[in-house]
Amino acid sequence: MASHRKPRPGGTLGSGMRTPALATAALTSMAVFSQTAEAAPSTDHAKPSLEEVEKKVDDLYRQAESATEKYDAAKERTGKQRGRVDALRDDVARRTQRLNKAREELGSFAAAQYRTGAAAPDTATFLLANDPQDYFDQTQLMNRLTSREKSAVDDFIGEQAATMKKRREAAQSLQTLTDSQHDLQSAKSTVQKKLATARELLSQLTAQEKARLAAIEREKQQEAARKAAELAKQQAARQQAASSSSSSSSTGSGSGSGSTDSGSSGSTTSSSYDTKAEKALAFARAQIGKPYVWGATGPDSYDCSGLTQAAWRAAGVTLPRTTYDQVDAGTTVSLADARPGDLVFFYDDISHVGIYIGNGMMIHAPKPGAYVREESIYYGGESIIHSVVRPG
Repeated sequence: MASHRKPRPGGTLGSGMRTPALATAALTSMAVFSQTAEAAPSTDHAKPSLEEVEKKVDDLYRQAESATEKYDAAKERTGKQRGRVDALRDDVARRTQRLNKAREELGSFAAAQYRTGAAAPDTATFLLANDPQDYFDQTQLMNRLTSREKSAVDDFIGEQAATMKKRREAAQSLQTLTDSQHDLQSAKSTVQKKLATARELLSQLTAQEKARLAAIEREKQQEAARKAAELAKQQAARQQAASSSSSSSSTGSGSGSGSTDSGSSGSTTSSSYDTKAEKALAFARAQIGKPYVWGATGPDSYDCSGLTQAAWRAAGVTLPRTTYDQVDAGTTVSLADARPGDLVFFYDDISHVGIYIGNGMMIHAPKPGAYVREESIYYGGESIIHSVVRPG
């Protein structure tokens, strides 16, 4: 080892021996460097397993969908705020015209007073000032004006105050609009980044890995279908039990003239909902095969809440734009009591929704790259089901 070392000036003692501390440090440094170099390939270039890729892609798609709902909310806020800004601007313009008219009328009074010597030359200047109120208070000019002139001054001051207030409201509303536009752009950027990362991960898979991933997805779908069939049996049993109970109650009530149908109101309400639900489902079925596009509300593409909103709109029911608001737009029911037309929400952050069609199945716009389709409500497992809501 010593023959490979280069001499270090001043690195020896008088006897020609190398400094022990320096020699030890050099050996230690070489050993650490060697160990690091040998370990690097196993850590820096480790390829994630197929299961890790699948989980990462699923997480990215879900995060993108959550960001899409935030985008939808920001887009809705921006649209409303833009309308408010436009309305305030129009109002300010109308008030400014009225203010200018009042200013001109005051100017004509001031000019007439000046010509007749009834007012000092600077009166006209103050009458045309932006804020003449202080001047009126200080000089008691109002005492020297006619009733018509006083009325004109009052109108001017009132119109000026209202106009300034509306201008402040317009400025504040414009700032809110700017903030909403920033939120909109931020949500849009988040969606795009999540989707780009997911596409990049999938593009790195080999053909064999993609085939295995497809097989895993089929296994999930089969399990989801099995769970849906179980729910369908449970719901059928509940309906049969309810029907038997209703029939027994009706028979036991007798047919006397004094008897009444206490369930008629409930039956009417149920029938009305079923009629609307049929229209909503007919619309949803007609959209099957159209692509999921984040932020889309139809007619050529949809995101999840855009589809449910459009479906129920076809039935004459107005739903809010986002999943966060749609979940509060009706009555929450148990999964066992779910009926066709009900909305099924998913995940703790309520970032996905589908429209229930019965037998544990739904129609929904699943995720980017997919199309509107019928699918088991257990498509992502039972744990992700958040709640069921009956619109209306």
